[in-house]
Amino acid sequence: MDFEAITSNLPLYLEGLATTVELVVLALILGMALAIPIGLLASRKSVWVTFLPKSFIYFFRGTPLIVQMYMIYFGAGQFEWLRESFLWFLFKEAYACALIAFSLNTAAYTAEILRGAIIATPYGEIEAGRASGMSGWLILRRIILPSSFRRALPAYGNEVIFMLHGSALAGVITIIDLFGAARIVNSRHFVPFESFITAGVFYLILTFAIIWIFKRIEFRWHAHLRPRNS
Repeated sequence: MDFEAITSNLPLYLEGLATTVELVVLALILGMALAIPIGLLASRKSVWVTFLPKSFIYFFRGTPLIVQMYMIYFGAGQFEWLRESFLWFLFKEAYACALIAFSLNTAAYTAEILRGAIIATPYGEIEAGRASGMSGWLILRRIILPSSFRRALPAYGNEVIFMLHGSALAGVITIIDLFGAARIVNSRHFVPFESFITAGVFYLILTFAIIWIFKRIEFRWHAHLRPRNS
């Protein structure tokens, strides 16, 4: 194996690494901002209230991420009204299209995780809040959401890892992320194994970093569940 091509293109990999991290972090922030209200609405009992949020969840969980990204990146340009609107400055950029696709995708998965966690909230906790004189909004803010976030944390950690791995699709639409950098190195030097294994090592390091971060968060948030030393 010849890794000279890798060392000479290390700045390109680091650029791709920065792009990957930036895309994933921004998508997770935007996705969480969308997921919280969608998850709350989807957890309601009324069919009329849950129809739209559940349809959103089913669509983005039921279709491949690459199809969603192609629909946004390639499909948006066929609508003349969109090309003539102020939104076109977003949809004409590959980076913005990838960010929109990633945000909507992770929002759907995160909303479903939160929906399940909200439904699983012990009714006794809610009754205790009502008995303390809390309003519905206060119960939501101080009891339901914090309790749901703690239960959803392990599943959400997996979603963050899946989002990191799914971000490799950004390289398909000309974005130079880690996968895109590996494709460029391979096309320049014809070293497919070395170029893609290097990208895989970077993804592996990021994955272990995410696991470590969530382990620390779980350790802190679940401190009340650990046995106390007498």
